[in-house]
Amino acid sequence: MTTVQLVVPQMDSLNAHHSEAIARVIESSVLVRRRYQFFVWSQSKLGVLLPHQIAVCGAYQRASKELLFEAFNSITVPPPLLKLLTDARSTLMQQIVGAWMERHGRALVIPVNELSGLLSVVEREALRQLGIEELLVHGVSRPQRPAELESLFIFTSPNTRSTLAQQAYLEMLLPHLHATYLRALSTESDMAGPSAKVPPSGAPARRGPITDRECQILGLVREGKSNQQIGELLGISPLTVKNHVQKILRKLGAVNRAQAVARAMNMELLERAHGANAVISED
Repeated sequence: MTTVQLVVPQMDSLNAHHSEAIARVIESSVLVRRRYQFFVWSQSKLGVLLPHQIAVCGAYQRASKELLFEAFNSITVPPPLLKLLTDARSTLMQQIVGAWMERHGRALVIPVNELSGLLSVVEREALRQLGIEELLVHGVSRPQRPAELESLFIFTSPNTRSTLAQQAYLEMLLPHLHATYLRALSTESDMAGPSAKVPPSGAPARRGPITDRECQILGLVREGKSNQQIGELLGISPLTVKNHVQKILRKLGAVNRAQAVARAMNMELLERAHGANAVISED
């Protein structure tokens, strides 16, 4: 098994100026109820302390008896790499899980170059192509059963290395990260009903491209705007916004707003949103 960088963070090493940011992360986490809210929270409040462009989150599914992963990314991720990062059975994910367990469940940084000898050519090329050098990893295991994971979180950005402080912040904030993500999953599961099934993150879109109006709305969804706020900005009713969002979900084959935003980013559809600041008068 490859060696990994393990640092036990010291609380007195934390940046004193980040104490307010820590409080904001914790206070705002209790307001997160949906995946799209989790995406916005992780990119904004949590991102101050743990800057990242890709977050891979996994939660144990008792029905399938394994971790189910999904990616929240603010940059375009090649489909092959997205598939690897969300497949619990891929060599890459198995090595990551194994490394975390071997280090007794502490926050750690896994250098990708130390994993390369254990990965397939496809996996190595997918990571190299995006410039991923390190993976910041932490998770939660069941009490008295360290080999049974309840959740696992991976943070990374291209051509970026993690700091000692970031490891310390992840160690400190893990209970809130775990509770926030599981709450979002639970809420959406209750809303969808027992028969709902989440398609894999790398699944292709089911229908054609989104319209300019839908692109504009999706850009505002990415910013965390509610239907009411989007309606006020665009001069349309919240119900009209809701109908547009439902059409977007169907076209992208997504089950929620966060997944729709992630897929639109991977398909580079939201590039059009930058030039869509002017209100489109026709729906």
